[in-house]
Parts: sequence; structure tokens; C-alpha cells
Amino acid sequence: MTLKLYGLKEIPLVKKGDNIAKIIEEDLEKENIALEDGDILLIAETLISKAEGNYIKIDELEPSEETIKIAKECKKDPKLVEAILQESNEIVAVGPNFIVTETKHGFVCANSGIDESNVEEGLATPMPKNPDLSAKEIREYLEEKTEKEIAVIITDTQGRAFRVGAIGTAIGCSGINPLWVRIGEEDLFGRALETTEVATADELAAAASLLMGQANEGIPIVLIRGFAAFDHLRDTEAGIKPLLRPKEFDVFRK
Repeated sequence: MTLKLYGLKEIPLVKKGDNIAKIIEEDLEKENIALEDGDILLIAETLISKAEGNYIKIDELEPSEETIKIAKECKKDPKLVEAILQESNEIVAVGPNFIVTETKHGFVCANSGIDESNVEEGLATPMPKNPDLSAKEIREYLEEKTEKEIAVIITDTQGRAFRVGAIGTAIGCSGINPLWVRIGEEDLFGRALETTEVATADELAAAASLLMGQANEGIPIVLIRGFAAFDHLRDTEAGIKPLLRPKEFDVFRK
């Protein structure tokens, strides 16, 4: 089995109001790539937030007394901390130079997923307001234009409990179930799998992140081709929610 990854290199700097699906369509044409059934497009969340005008003007925020206290504890700019808190449901933990929160989407991650990189000075981009919907609109546009069945995954870069370093993570998807439940299948020795569930969307996001990079690579969109389980996981209704662990089973918050 061969898995191919293509980093789309001709994506322009995106501004509010830009049509990401149209930009992808034009880039694929420039790079002489025709979408095929089973293709998966991975798109960096910053691109989506910028196109949707989802910015935070950090300098205009007024930190509360509680925010200032938390900022001193984690040694971050109080105005940035205010932005982090405004994008969260709750604080999970405060550490050196980070705040782990549950975002309004239900993701548990550092700093509510707010990104200050690859955006103009004085601005920051929170996560897209509805990453599943953004992915769905892009997928439906491209499927209508190409008559191919594809999937779209919105990605972010996040850390992990007990591990150092960031990794590509899925925060929105359309066209594919993000979770591959393999319970009941057999291993190489014929034993039935009892607990195996694969975070497929996260694995695809992590693969794409190798090409997207974290600095000035300028590749916010990656096309993955050849994922053998696409047909099995094809789902036009599922969003990212299957990957979110229910709070009562989240031992890291107990």
C-alpha cells in the first residue's frame, strides 16, 4: 500500500472573505492535480479563521483582575490570557507559559488553540467557530465541481499529555468518520480486538503536519491520496465529535 502526500505550494496569503474552496480549486489546476475519489484535503485552521475574519485584536482587550492574576502565574501577556479565557469553557490547568483549557468546541488544549503565528502584528487567530461546517462547505463545493468523493479535515497543532512536542491534530472534518472502531476485528493470530479504536483523522493530520511545518514553510494545505480505509470510513454526516472523550472518562481532569 502506498500513501502519497502533496503539499499545495501556490496558496496565497488569505484575507477575510476569501473562498478557500475556490483557492484550492485554482491551486490544484495550477499544479496539474486532478482530485480523485478517496482524496483527503488537510487544511490548517489558521487559513480558515483568516478567511472567515475570525481575528482577535489583542491590544483592544481589557484584562480582568482574575486574568492578571493568572497571567502572573503562567508568565504570559495579560491581554493574551484574556483572549484565551474568552475562548474557553473552563481552565483545566495553569503551567509555565501555558494554560490548558477546554475550548468552546470541547477540545482540551493549550491556550484555547489561539495562534499568534502567521498572522499580522497585534492580531491572533482563535480556532474557527465551526470547523466541521467549514470542512463541509469546502468538501461540498469541490465534490460538486469535480464529481469525486473526497474528505476535508481541518487541522491544528497541539501538544499531548505526557509527551514533549506538538503534533498535527484534527479539529474538524467532513466526508470521513474521524474514528475507526476496529473492535471485533481479528489480529494476526486470530484474536478478536476488544478495545481498539483508531483516531484516524488525527493520524492523517499528523502526517500532513510533516509537510505543513511550524514556521515559514508556507504549505497550509496538504492532499493525501491512497488511504485504503477511505471507503470503509466514508461518512458525510460525521464531524469531529467522535474523537472527543467524554469528561467523565477524562482521567487527566480528575
